[in-house]
Amino acid sequence: MEQTYQYAWIIPFLPLPVPMLIGVGLLLFPTATKNLRRMWAFPSILLLSIVMIFSTNLSIQQINSSFIYQYVWSWTLDNDFSLEFGYLIDPLTSIMLMLITTVGIMVLIYSDNYMAHDQGYLRFFAYMSFFSTSMLGLVTSSNLIQIYIFWELVGMCSYLLIGFWFTRPPAANACQKAFVTNRVGDFGLLLGILGFYWITGSFEFRDLFEIFNNLIYNNEVNSPFVTLCAALLFAGAVAKSAQFPLHVWLPDAMEGPTPISALIHAATMVAAGIFLVARLLPLFILIPYIMNLISLIGIITVLLGATLALAQKDIKRGLAYSTMSQLGYMMLALGMGSYRSALFHLITHAYSKALLFLGSGSVIHSMETIVGYSPDKSQNMVLMGGLTKHIPITKTSFLLGTLSLCGIPPLACFWSKDEILNDSWLYSPIFAIIAWATAGLTSFYMFRIYFLTFEGHLNSNFQNYSGSQNTPLYSISLWGKGCSKRINKSFRLLRMNNNESSSFLSKTTYRSDDNVRKRNRGRPFINIVHFDNKKPYSYPYESDNTMLFPLLVLVLFTLFVGILGIPFNQEGTDLDILSKWLAPSINLLHQKSKDSADWYEFFKDAIFSVSIAYFGIFLASFLYKPIYSSFKNFYLINLFVKIGPKRRYWDKILNVLYDWSYNRAYIDAFYTTSFTEAIRGVAQLTHFFDRRVIDGITNGVGVMSFFVGEGIKYVGGGRISSYLFLYFSCVSIFLLVYFFIPFDITFESFI
Repeated sequence: MEQTYQYAWIIPFLPLPVPMLIGVGLLLFPTATKNLRRMWAFPSILLLSIVMIFSTNLSIQQINSSFIYQYVWSWTLDNDFSLEFGYLIDPLTSIMLMLITTVGIMVLIYSDNYMAHDQGYLRFFAYMSFFSTSMLGLVTSSNLIQIYIFWELVGMCSYLLIGFWFTRPPAANACQKAFVTNRVGDFGLLLGILGFYWITGSFEFRDLFEIFNNLIYNNEVNSPFVTLCAALLFAGAVAKSAQFPLHVWLPDAMEGPTPISALIHAATMVAAGIFLVARLLPLFILIPYIMNLISLIGIITVLLGATLALAQKDIKRGLAYSTMSQLGYMMLALGMGSYRSALFHLITHAYSKALLFLGSGSVIHSMETIVGYSPDKSQNMVLMGGLTKHIPITKTSFLLGTLSLCGIPPLACFWSKDEILNDSWLYSPIFAIIAWATAGLTSFYMFRIYFLTFEGHLNSNFQNYSGSQNTPLYSISLWGKGCSKRINKSFRLLRMNNNESSSFLSKTTYRSDDNVRKRNRGRPFINIVHFDNKKPYSYPYESDNTMLFPLLVLVLFTLFVGILGIPFNQEGTDLDILSKWLAPSINLLHQKSKDSADWYEFFKDAIFSVSIAYFGIFLASFLYKPIYSSFKNFYLINLFVKIGPKRRYWDKILNVLYDWSYNRAYIDAFYTTSFTEAIRGVAQLTHFFDRRVIDGITNGVGVMSFFVGEGIKYVGGGRISSYLFLYFSCVSIFLLVYFFIPFDITFESFI
């Protein structure tokens, strides 16, 4: 066992050869590297699989032995300063290693086919492998400086991956927005690290916790300063995990390829903020104000993310706000001190949300096969529906992920979310009410996404694809501004002759056309490919097996990973694997492990949360399930609205809710007005001052010198008589002034 831990330092470096070899190959052998580009997926998957096997072995040993291992070596030594690097293997590290590797492998397998037709295939796998290296280095770091280095590398990889299709202005703007927003939190994180080094004199977690605990016990610290430093540390986690108010980058990050959304914006990168708070929880738990701040930010994010997901039309953006809300649950649990519940939900949510994002990628992939569907419209749920018969495997996996996220037993998220909801009652009744109400909202907006995407009548929805007639959009008539509206524009199939080649994605071997590639520079992620003697598809079709295999594996995780945290004993055998796994960390927090409960108590606590989840599902079914669209003009909904005192009153409420959700609670607009435009105004003022004042003074000196020189040159005419005349004139003026003006006048004489 000791030997296994000694070689754990190699974990972050195993995926690193792939981006290095790709870079060298493109530099030295560009043609051969591009021709053999599909082979690079194999080493990426293989190396990450080796890391997964290694991580699995470490996790098993952690469960069996409850052992914490740390190894450090000195990098910089001085009398007053020392900097060490190393790695730390504990339950939190092993959990994150398992999440990163298992989800990462599934995403890489999925990406091999999803990105097969993209010109940036090699660049994509280079970025993904380097991101895996950065994230693995982050979770194995043994001190704050090392975490900060890998923290910045993760941010850089996120910038590159979000802006992967940088020729598209939305993607370019999204990566800049993510970069700037995260820099705000990262600057706070750096200040917090330096502040705690000033207080404790150490960057190492073990020494930091021990020294700070002694200082607090002896009352030898400045409480306001300590609270400020802790808040700055927390700011880094707020930005990385998309917590309010630094959440604005996450929805725009969906401009990257869908596999990126599944990996870094659902399972790993956004979990880095949760990881940091969990790692520093022994520090934060000694500062009550910070724990209250963490829980407050968490509950605000829970509610805000759920409300903003209600009216989104982009399927990936709706899932992004769902991620934001679920991360808020984890942050709430950490703020309440429920360390086990937070990490349990981190595990279950990672697999469920990765399944949903990969499922959405399969939906988008199938929609793009329809000739005439542009990429920006292939993600619009309003234009979907009736996909069940065409992509049944994707539909089933997406449904299971949706049920899990809604907290329906016995799927994974039910076990973890129920723990957080029950713990919230013990912490604050107000927070508990908000958390339970948000659980119902989660069911509502998740099944709204499901119904808009997969349900519907095949014939009527196919009209939307082919554009043969206009059909009412039952999916948006719930909201006031969408009532009684029809589709004014629909997508038409390209009329091609039999001799013309079709444009679609397929399993068949393809050849690319440079002329078509040039014409489609605005959408580089869907290079048009040509097939001879083929007719265009009129219907969406199921993804290839290499894309369906990760979905099926993640379905298994979604079904069974919740077993890790079931808190029951049977016949004296401890079945709560998660509590046993986290025992060293829980002991470090001086908390008691969660006691096992009997089935009656568990079901009594769970019945209320499940009832709320089912109510949200019922409400979504009533409003969005296509069976109710057969009623002309939504008779049932109109009848429900008319029973109120005034029809206009209810319409205004629906419009306000719709505008609030669809416009992102106006937070982005507020930031644009308050910060972006203000900074641009200051920049323009500074530019004006620089050009007109600073440059004006410099240019004025030059102009004055020119005129003085021009005047002086006329004095020097070369005539001695002129020089004598000027000389005697000056002397005469001087003598007159000297003899006729008294110089004994003092300053007091003027007073």
